[in-house]
Amino acid sequence: MKKGQNRNASPHLSGERFQNLKGWLYLLPAILFLGAFLVYPLIDVFIYSFEEGYNSASQTYYGVGIYNYSYVLHDTYFLQAVKNTFLLVIITVPVSTGLALLISVALNSVTRFRKLLQTIYFLPYVTNTLAVGLVFMILFQETAYSDGLINMLINFCGGSSVDFIDGPYWAKMFVLCVYTIWVVMPFKILILTGALASVNEDYYKAARVDGTSKFRIFRRITLPMISPMIFYLVITGFIGAFKAYSDVVALFGTDLNAAGMNTIVGYVYDMLYGDSGGYPSYASAAAIILFAIILTITCINLMVSRRKVYY
Repeated sequence: MKKGQNRNASPHLSGERFQNLKGWLYLLPAILFLGAFLVYPLIDVFIYSFEEGYNSASQTYYGVGIYNYSYVLHDTYFLQAVKNTFLLVIITVPVSTGLALLISVALNSVTRFRKLLQTIYFLPYVTNTLAVGLVFMILFQETAYSDGLINMLINFCGGSSVDFIDGPYWAKMFVLCVYTIWVVMPFKILILTGALASVNEDYYKAARVDGTSKFRIFRRITLPMISPMIFYLVITGFIGAFKAYSDVVALFGTDLNAAGMNTIVGYVYDMLYGDSGGYPSYASAAAIILFAIILTITCINLMVSRRKVYY
């Protein structure tokens, strides 16, 4: 019996090993791609961040330490970029997610022209970012011929004109937040509309039979059922807002330090290629700091999701 069992077990084990090998072969292209374009650059940047006085032309440096991090953390331009980025994240992520949820619920309750409305709301997502930025500049920027459409509305209501592009800091941050919300909201509407459509109608029918109010149905049934999608949008929203750069350039041009509207990614770019560029060690240190910030906030969100997200 034992010999027969061994003979029967051997083909099974070899078949299982073959399936495992087959699975690893399927994963091999993705592993190589991630290793070459994600893991290796991350390790390389981490090493650069500790090399003091690194010269990209001669591939030399004069020391190893934490001076690059000290310089970046004391740089006023970097601190301003951190302030701008955090304000952008704190304002745009909850506002865009909340508005997208309200619009998705409204679209889900509409029967006529639903597809048309969904298409209209999704158009900003497929429109070029710089093109949308130019439109916002026309709406908000003062010119020799007009104060802009928004200022015309403000004047019509009895207020005074505001220079939203070259004026006070709060005005520029307001435009940037509105622009960012406008750009990211269509994708969130699409995801949440699909999530709402996937909720089982039996839950709603049972709640209506019990005479439950619409608000209570939304709070007790809809929100828990679509909470995984909301959590996904919050996570990706945080990551996307922390990596903001092209949106700011579309509104305020490439000299973001002069405008006082630079972001952390913009600071990294300036250290590499801008007017103050040629400092890959400082750029690497700033990039690692950004990576640590995003990783920390993502981990906090994951811990919160264990209690708040319904799977």
